[in-house]
Amino acid sequence: MDKLYTRRQVLSRSGKAAAAAAGVATAASVLPTPRLAAGAVSALEKVTLAVVGCGGRGCTLMRDFVARKDVDVSLVCDVDLGRAKSLSRELGNALGKAPDAVTDYRRVMDSKETQAVVVATPDHWHALVTVHACRASKDVYVEKPASYSIWDGRKMVEAARKYSRVVQVGLQNRSAPYVLKALEYIRSGELGKILFCRVCNLKSGGPFNIPADSKAPEGVDYDAWLGPAPARGFNAGHFHGGWYNFYAYCGGDMGNDSSHQLDIARWLVGKDVPKTVHCAGGNLAYKDARDVPDTQLATFEFDDLVMTLENTQWAPYMDKIAGDVRQGDLFPYWPQCSTRIEFYGTKALMFLGRHGGGWQVFVGSEPKSRPGKIVAQCYGRIPDEPHKENVVRCIRTRERPNADIEEGHRSAILSHLGNISYRVGARKLAFDATTETFVGEGAEAANRLVKPPYRDPYVIPDPV
Repeated sequence: MDKLYTRRQVLSRSGKAAAAAAGVATAASVLPTPRLAAGAVSALEKVTLAVVGCGGRGCTLMRDFVARKDVDVSLVCDVDLGRAKSLSRELGNALGKAPDAVTDYRRVMDSKETQAVVVATPDHWHALVTVHACRASKDVYVEKPASYSIWDGRKMVEAARKYSRVVQVGLQNRSAPYVLKALEYIRSGELGKILFCRVCNLKSGGPFNIPADSKAPEGVDYDAWLGPAPARGFNAGHFHGGWYNFYAYCGGDMGNDSSHQLDIARWLVGKDVPKTVHCAGGNLAYKDARDVPDTQLATFEFDDLVMTLENTQWAPYMDKIAGDVRQGDLFPYWPQCSTRIEFYGTKALMFLGRHGGGWQVFVGSEPKSRPGKIVAQCYGRIPDEPHKENVVRCIRTRERPNADIEEGHRSAILSHLGNISYRVGARKLAFDATTETFVGEGAEAANRLVKPPYRDPYVIPDPV
């Protein structure tokens, strides 16, 4: 019988579906008997957060958190004091008292009232703040991608486990009822055996031009902003917003937006880490000042499945799922959906959109030249709210969260593998999941990028 899920049906069954899907996908990562542990809070207490990184994403996260009414804010931290003060004033209007604005994240670690830290820095700071927060007995919500490198991602996992901390990654789709429903559908075998998965991050963009070096703005500690990255003079292109274009601070859009789709794909096909990777591409559209590519095609080989990622920054006709689709009972026009995932099974094909967009399943038609028949579908919604609910609840109960750092690390590895293959000359590389290092031909050059050099004193303790 055809399965055409309406939004009402999904929401009415989301509790059971979520429990069943989570049990299949992540049973080993959920504590079977949640109970309050050291550092936990009761359901009657407010959870007190601090945020490190007060840019666009940090501000959005904190606005949403304080809207919950069971969250308080102790500190806001940014190396740009103007940003920190601006967010402090805004949150003060919502809370009735403005949290202190600071520029040194160590103030957050020393704060006795802070229970959890929201990490919304550029990627190269994610691990450093997360590891130090765990060592300071604080839980963490860290933005995606989890890590800047394979090595520092593993250190984040080690710190979370050693200090028994809740570490949730901002992979919101792990808390989306419609994605859980897709997982349930795939696990039921309705698609057949999935042998190929195509991940898309086909976005528009424009040229990136870098200005000359200049004096840092007043109130900005630029050396601290650079942190573990190589030292250099202040440059606005290497600062707010511009850092997305440099490997010194991130993995380009393969690590940025692609991380959401890669995480969904890896989760739903039930895979951990691929055996091989090959990634080709280049700065083909603009040939500008960025050192990350604007075009990439990565191929990941697992034992019985091939996954590809297509990544562009120049396609104006692609749609990153419009707001009316994300928040309504609509589906994207799949051929021009920037952020879709395609699951090719031996029985049927599923298209799924991230952050809302829902999913649809197609089978063949007669005659063959006609559009396929839709046999199942489910509308979606942006899952920001349930993802925040999940981490606040887990801080109270000490459960592992939906996007636990181990899962976030494994998904980030896909982005790192693709970028490393590209950076060593578009070579096909073999990867050992046990040691999290490359083996075989080309391994020496690739392994130099597994753990990039960190600039003193901005180093991650090892052991954590």
